[in-house]
Amino acid sequence: MVRSSTPVIELRGLTKQYGLGDAAQNALDNVDLRVEKGEFIVIMGPSGCGKTTLLNIMGLLDRADSGEYFLDGTSVATLSKRQHARIRSRQIGIVFQSFNLINRLTVLENVALPLSYRGGMRRVKRLEQASAVLKNFHLQEREYYMPWQLSGGQVQRVAIARAIVNDPAILIADEPTGNLDPETSWDIMDIFKRINAAGTTIVMATHDKNIVDTMQRRVVAIEDGKIVRDEQRGGYGYEN
Repeated sequence: MVRSSTPVIELRGLTKQYGLGDAAQNALDNVDLRVEKGEFIVIMGPSGCGKTTLLNIMGLLDRADSGEYFLDGTSVATLSKRQHARIRSRQIGIVFQSFNLINRLTVLENVALPLSYRGGMRRVKRLEQASAVLKNFHLQEREYYMPWQLSGGQVQRVAIARAIVNDPAILIADEPTGNLDPETSWDIMDIFKRINAAGTTIVMATHDKNIVDTMQRRVVAIEDGKIVRDEQRGGYGYEN
């Protein structure tokens, strides 16, 4: 893959602090990171090292205290909250560590939910599009199940389907295998590899060393809010 002049994501000197006074701690400490289109980046590190904070800022769910964040060359600091929400609904898909499915909605309704935020699409069309995505995940027979009727692996696949139903350019995943058994974890990783092969840029956080050791992708290690290692392993991501 040819390195583009304008990265999909560029972070410069990003800092995020929690607490006040003597109790203040840096969740992120002067983080620089460049993400190219089509990359599959694995962010690794122990719990509490700043991975989730970093992903939340990249997903426009939180703001840094200082530093700069450029998305497709545009500083997100110049954008309004409404523009942030629009980007999340169209350009960025997010897979949360705790799944965040809505228990009162069916599987199909959960996956269709992001489409409702875009506007201009009738309910029937939203459900049809969600159903098509679920079919790709072999979940068409679970469309009318409630989330609590699914296994952990099925819930995670539903969460991923919901994140990509809008065909986002960027997929951000926070510990997507953290609550799963090893066999199911590998199944989920295969899904991410297929999504990346289709052209989606992926930034995924994990503390699972077994997954990191087998990923032939770029690995960025974080400790105490700082990037301590950034290395390329084999494949860059999908090939143009």
